[in-house]
Amino acid sequence: MIRTALLPSLIFLGACALPGSSGSESARDPNLRAWTYVPDLPVSGPPYDQVQASWKQRLDVPYVYMDHHGSYAGTGALIPALHRELLAQGLEPDGPPFALFYDNPSSVPVEDLRSRACIPVRGARSVLAPLRYEVLRSTTVGYAFVSGAYPDAPRAYPGVFAYLQKMGWSQSGPIREVYLVPPGSNPNPAELVCEVQIPASPAGR
Repeated sequence: MIRTALLPSLIFLGACALPGSSGSESARDPNLRAWTYVPDLPVSGPPYDQVQASWKQRLDVPYVYMDHHGSYAGTGALIPALHRELLAQGLEPDGPPFALFYDNPSSVPVEDLRSRACIPVRGARSVLAPLRYEVLRSTTVGYAFVSGAYPDAPRAYPGVFAYLQKMGWSQSGPIREVYLVPPGSNPNPAELVCEVQIPASPAGR
């Protein structure tokens, strides 16, 4: 369970670095591909001082994952290996990869930060190590689409939190970043799009 919300002053601490931002070979994994998506909000770009946010009911999402402990900068680096292992086990991806971030870097030591690299799959599955399986349960989320280098996505968090505050809601689960365009497929960061989702419930619940 997440311990606290990320505050605006922490926007540079929770960055998720997917391979490709530094020329990693794994970023060019031919099995990673873009997914068709149609943003229902304007896509917000750097410097993220104006973030277009809304809310929706997220449905159950079955997924496989690898846990990560330590700096959030290492979470996205697991995604190509996760995808290759998924295919090796005969599983079918059912959407773009995403990451879950559970802890607040301002109050949790770097070595204790918990996160997951995740890929949706079709239906309930039995999986073999190093994969694990779980269902991300349906919940209300505040969300926004943001462009730019994926490590910069947390800079848009304050805009989503501001929207939740306006609605009288508070964070009720781990932050989710959905990576809609594989970084290795688009060298121009402006063409990368991440959907930031923050589970929410009425404040005080």
